[in-house]
Amino acid sequence: MKRKIFTLLACLLVLTLVFTGCTKKKDSSESDETSGNNLVTLKIGATPVPHSEILEFVKPKLEEKGIKLEIKEFTDYVTPNLALAEKEIDANFFQHLPYLESFIKEKNLDLVSVAKTHVEPLGLYSKKISSIDELKDGAVITIPNDPTNEGRALILLDAKGLIKLSDDAGLEATENDIIENPKNLVFKPIDAAQLPRTLEDVDASIINTNYALEGNLNPSKDALLIEGNESPYANIIAVRPEDKDSEKIKALVEILQTEEVKQFIEEKYNGSIVPAF
Repeated sequence: MKRKIFTLLACLLVLTLVFTGCTKKKDSSESDETSGNNLVTLKIGATPVPHSEILEFVKPKLEEKGIKLEIKEFTDYVTPNLALAEKEIDANFFQHLPYLESFIKEKNLDLVSVAKTHVEPLGLYSKKISSIDELKDGAVITIPNDPTNEGRALILLDAKGLIKLSDDAGLEATENDIIENPKNLVFKPIDAAQLPRTLEDVDASIINTNYALEGNLNPSKDALLIEGNESPYANIIAVRPEDKDSEKIKALVEILQTEEVKQFIEEKYNGSIVPAF
């Protein structure tokens, strides 16, 4: 009888330990909001250069404030906004405000900007010529194919006197807005991420700085034409409207706009990227 009672008690003890272990495991995995050491998780989508690099720099500083920064890299200009709208990430960092506004209108999304960070000057690059004066008649130039950056590319060429746009051409200018094209330049819109790869096949390409850097191009040295620091196309942090006042987003913005981050940008990118705060 005693042996039966002892065996029963032993079984109950084992079951209790197993149940307790399972319960603890379940509790630790239930929350997506916290991680080790009770850190709050902030998931942000970014393109690799310079956005992920800047975020990696501020990562330890956010951890000091109790925030674990998880960076999800994207290599295109479409997926990060869709991922943000679908709540796969808490914020994204890759675009300027005109692009966000255009994307919101096109896709009927509800996203907002909470901070300006830096300007990535758009530039014209070539492996066929070393001076803009060498650009031949009928030269083929690849440009970004999204409406905002296509317009931005044409505005750059207009500002430098290579073409003339109509007076009512806005930030989303198209080839239809060109009223003077003395060199008969031919434009080929291409996905922005692919632009550096077109340099072997065309006379020149207008490339966003992040993709130029990824293509081992130095905007301050290699660009034949480049936007000035007066550019209105400052990169931003975008979030869903309900999160714009969250404490972790405020902490991210506060750290990104410190003098320390400004110095990091200036020193690491040597003028290729300009702080906008």
